Parts: sequence; structure tokens; C-alpha cells
Amino acid sequence: MKRILGIDPGLLHTGWAVIESAGSERRYVASGVVLPNAKSPLPERLAVIFNEISKICDTWSPDECAIEITFVNKNPTSTLLLGHARAAAMCAVGTKNIPVYEYEPTVIKKAIACGGHADKAQVAAMVKILMPAAAPKTADESDALAIALSHSNMSRTLKM
Repeated sequence: MKRILGIDPGLLHTGWAVIESAGSERRYVASGVVLPNAKSPLPERLAVIFNEISKICDTWSPDECAIEITFVNKNPTSTLLLGHARAAAMCAVGTKNIPVYEYEPTVIKKAIACGGHADKAQVAAMVKILMPAAAPKTADESDALAIALSHSNMSRTLKM
């Protein structure tokens, strides 16, 4: 059984989820949200993300990691800052020698909710159907589960 860490990066809320996958079987392991202090300077928030994701890797020993690719929005500064959070999470996983797979938000939504423009509620509803043992408390946690499930499905068909 392969253990997959899904990460939905963010400077204020970084969702994470760990699932196990073998063939068409999926099992919920754990999930949560890393919450850096919004008032802390950027380097401190990035350090929190890095340290917490490192601890998650140590605790749950994932075999692979899937992370959402930052999309470019109307505010380039916000995009750049989100990229920093994503990089902190990826570096934490990379220091553990865990392979990282990157997915665009539309690809994740298509894999989970059958539409690349599904909203967060649709994604959360499908996560609940596909992983009933999970009870995500936030959209970030639900998105991390969707990312892990998407990777599980795609890696099975692409033989990663």
C-alpha cells in the first residue's frame, strides 16, 4: 500500500492529508491544517510551514507527495507569496527524499468532481463521498484530500 501526502499550500492555511492507496482501494490516514500566525513576518510563516510539513513527513512517512500548482491570479504579489508557501512545503518534503508530483487546480477538480471549474463545495462533497472516513473541518483540509485522491487515481492510470 502506497502512502500519499496531499498538500494545499497557503501562507495562512496549508492543508495537508495523508491517504493510503492500493489498486482501487483508498484509506484515510490523517489530515489537518498548518496555521502560521498571520501577523508574523513572512520568513517566520514560511519556517512554520517548512517545520510542520517536515514533522508530518516524519510522523506519517509518506511514499509520495502531491501538491497543487500555484495559479496566476490578478494580483501578482499574491501569486508570488503563495509560491513562497508552496516552495516551503516542497522543500520540507524534498529534504525527506519523497518524490513530489505537481497538479494544476483544474486537473485536480476534473479528477475529483468531473469538471475543471468545480467550486470548493462540489470538491468537498466528492471528497466526502470518496473518503467517508475523513471528516475535514476546513476547505483547505478537504482540498488536500482531493489532491491526494487525484494523485492516487492518476498515478494508478499513469503507472507512476
